[in-house]
Amino acid sequence: MAGTTDHSTDESISRPRRSSWTYIGPGIVVAATGVGAGDLVATLIAGSNFGYTLLWAAVIGCVVKISLAEAAGRWHLATGRTLFDGWASLGRWTTAFFVVYVVIWGFVYGAAAMSSSGLPLQALFPDVMDLEWWAILTGVVGLVFVWFNRYEVFEKVMTVLVGVMFVVTVYLAIRVTPNLGEAFAGLLPVLPDEKDSILNTLGLIGGVGGTITLAAYGYWVNAKGWTNAGWMKVMRLDNRVAYITTGIFVVAMLFVGAEMLHSSQVAIAGGDKGLIQLSDILEDRYGSATATFFLIGFFATSFTSLIGVWHGVSLMFADFVERFRKGRAGAGDEHVTGEEVASGRREKSVPFRAYLLWLTFPPMVLLFQGQPFRLVIIYGALGAAFMPFLALTLVWLLNSSRTPREWRNGHLSNAMLVIAGLLFLVLCAKQIIDQPWSAFF
Repeated sequence: MAGTTDHSTDESISRPRRSSWTYIGPGIVVAATGVGAGDLVATLIAGSNFGYTLLWAAVIGCVVKISLAEAAGRWHLATGRTLFDGWASLGRWTTAFFVVYVVIWGFVYGAAAMSSSGLPLQALFPDVMDLEWWAILTGVVGLVFVWFNRYEVFEKVMTVLVGVMFVVTVYLAIRVTPNLGEAFAGLLPVLPDEKDSILNTLGLIGGVGGTITLAAYGYWVNAKGWTNAGWMKVMRLDNRVAYITTGIFVVAMLFVGAEMLHSSQVAIAGGDKGLIQLSDILEDRYGSATATFFLIGFFATSFTSLIGVWHGVSLMFADFVERFRKGRAGAGDEHVTGEEVASGRREKSVPFRAYLLWLTFPPMVLLFQGQPFRLVIIYGALGAAFMPFLALTLVWLLNSSRTPREWRNGHLSNAMLVIAGLLFLVLCAKQIIDQPWSAFF
């Protein structure tokens, strides 16, 4: 395709000068952002309902996300172009989908992320203020933090919060004394003997740390300063470390669900409030110190998702605006490059900060008035459609002349992305069908 730069043959290509391990970072960011409170609750409930039976599904979910994030990062490094630039090359329909998605999704997600981050703070400090004000505080703190800092600072803070998440979840998994024999048996692919077990299993596979933040991974790779194929090995190691960490989070919470809830037949609510219920159970069984420790981990989990989306999706929106401007100006080269993202200029740009404001202030209305019914239905449908959109467009991009031949998909990459695409198509169809459309009109 005209205009594609073959970075694999560029003699001036930059490469890491130290051990690959010293560069780990963007993967930690994408993993922390993708694993929110909702993912932990879903895994906890899976452990509660089925014990260790679906441990294999949680592990497969992590492998699927490794493949998706690797593909997004490989596109950025192999072509020197951003993912949105690749989408735009597939036709205007991709731009239309992205714009509608990012506007509606951001509005509803902003309220959900602030509420999720405020919930553990209200539980830790119950007499200070109401949940709505804790939620607003976390949103404003996230806005200020992302507004004034560059990627380097953002990554360091995310890494610290991931450390907190890791220590808390592993501590809880050890504290409940898992049955390792049953856990290893749970690695065998067996479906629970219950109604809708296949769809529940697919939901667990698809829900392990995966949203639009998987698409943002390539932008964080570029922001780190990795802008060409010389960083491919480092990126792949970074990605694997990230999703192994995600796997540990998920397995730890499944252990907690299996040992604390399944064995005693205790049910918890879905959504973030299920984690508050878990803190009460932990307090009854292990004391207030353990419950407080867990709530701190709950906050770290929710707040990393908040600031991760505030930063990563704002970078994607800035990329969309930049490309749109270049197209309107009739520039000779409309491609948006990784070098532009790595310069840090995007993080101070008007579109970046405008989307930050969109994520923060308009959603505050929803905190007090509740989420508007029709908007939530559209949000659910668009959200369900994004992951198959990501998987299948990556298959398209990475098997075409848009990608240098050396870095196109092999058989394994194609198989994993096609499996991911089909998985998410099934989940998308189920979620769209399950929406109460009759009440929409």
